[in-house]
Amino acid sequence: MSQGGGVQYSKIAEIKGPLVIVDGVESAAFDELVEISAGDERRLGKVLEVGNGRAVVQVFEGTTGLSVADTRAKFVGRAMEMPVSREVLGRVFDGLGRPKDGLPDPVADRFVDINGEPMNPEQREYPKDFIQTGVSVIDGMITLVRGQKLPIFSGSGISHNILAAQIARQATVRGTGEEFAVVFAAIGVQYSEAEYFRKSLEDSGALKRSVLFLNLADDPAIERIITPRVALTVAEHLAFELGMHVLVILTDMTNYAEALREISAAREEVPGRKGYPGYLYTDLSTIYERAGKLNGKQGSVTQVPILSMPSDDITHPIPDLTGYITEGQIVLGRDLFRQGVYPPVNILMSLSRLMKDGIGEGRTREDHQEISNQNYDAYSRAQEVRALAGIVGKAGLTDIDLKYMEVGEAFEREFLSQGVDENRTIEETLGILWKVVSALPRAELTKVKDKFIDEHYGGGK
Repeated sequence: MSQGGGVQYSKIAEIKGPLVIVDGVESAAFDELVEISAGDERRLGKVLEVGNGRAVVQVFEGTTGLSVADTRAKFVGRAMEMPVSREVLGRVFDGLGRPKDGLPDPVADRFVDINGEPMNPEQREYPKDFIQTGVSVIDGMITLVRGQKLPIFSGSGISHNILAAQIARQATVRGTGEEFAVVFAAIGVQYSEAEYFRKSLEDSGALKRSVLFLNLADDPAIERIITPRVALTVAEHLAFELGMHVLVILTDMTNYAEALREISAAREEVPGRKGYPGYLYTDLSTIYERAGKLNGKQGSVTQVPILSMPSDDITHPIPDLTGYITEGQIVLGRDLFRQGVYPPVNILMSLSRLMKDGIGEGRTREDHQEISNQNYDAYSRAQEVRALAGIVGKAGLTDIDLKYMEVGEAFEREFLSQGVDENRTIEETLGILWKVVSALPRAELTKVKDKFIDEHYGGGK
């Protein structure tokens, strides 16, 4: 039966978990939007599977309270769309893109399919513009570049949200006067976490250039599949239609993957590693690959997804597959967190694959790469010496070993550690890197050219 531009079916075969299975469906498309109605209640869903006269519909608000006899399904003939315009800035939405701040729907320039269109690889521009986050460890040693996707791998309870909020408040591209628009998507987070982000952006004045999508822990799990896609649709419009530079923060991608596993189990698919569906890699890539810059377009989309690793296990399928798709990772360490270091970045496990292209003369400073390498080397040696001291005691160490131990402590105390609201320039960050290794004798600085040592070295013998 046709009704309001859609086709309605009343033959519901089965309701199973978050899925409604509709019989007698003659024409439906994958990802098509479906209105599920029971009495006066309306819920939204989308087609997951279609064939042999049946359609499997995933209901965003869940199927609680629905009965097979009283439920109707109306196929509306289009995919789910998000209204986009400049008016979304400064607004707070729920996980499906509905206003949550008591204000009316934003006036839309147009409606865009939330699944996006793949970027033409030939039109992609190589990311090379340095983003100053004001966080020394990121700017100095795991540099974020405009158009990059750089995830934060964290354990539960570690300060990843505080770090993400700091990046959102402070991120700028030097010398351009361009401010970032921030699109923040909370996926299955606690109410207190969502409020922290909203208040943090509000108090700093950054909310007026931000868009928040909040899918809370008590919202239906199925909504989590939609939240990152709605957020990225808005980000792409701001970047490629309005020429803005957009930083997208997605937290927590682990909750997204859990929702995917829930749907997969309801569909009785053959499970892959740890019960996650075999297409987890493909599915994650449809989100992460929606970052980048396009030739001839002013704007860019930079992604910082956050993953809390179950049991701090970096080999878990979610961080493991994310590492393959993204350009590096920032790994937060529990040992540093316990010592009260903020941000507790485990620098020896972290890297930014695009760092070399975004730093150097004309972008940061010509000695940046070399002094960063020298600090990696010194901190790595300090960790080895600490392990050795645990076996033979400090008395068994040589003078140079003790120097490296001092450098390791100075690195954590002066370079890694900084205030939650401390916004350091790249010059301050590089100055601290030089100060840390200046405790070593000059002969130990093997990663840096002599001309840089003459200019910046201020230490030992």
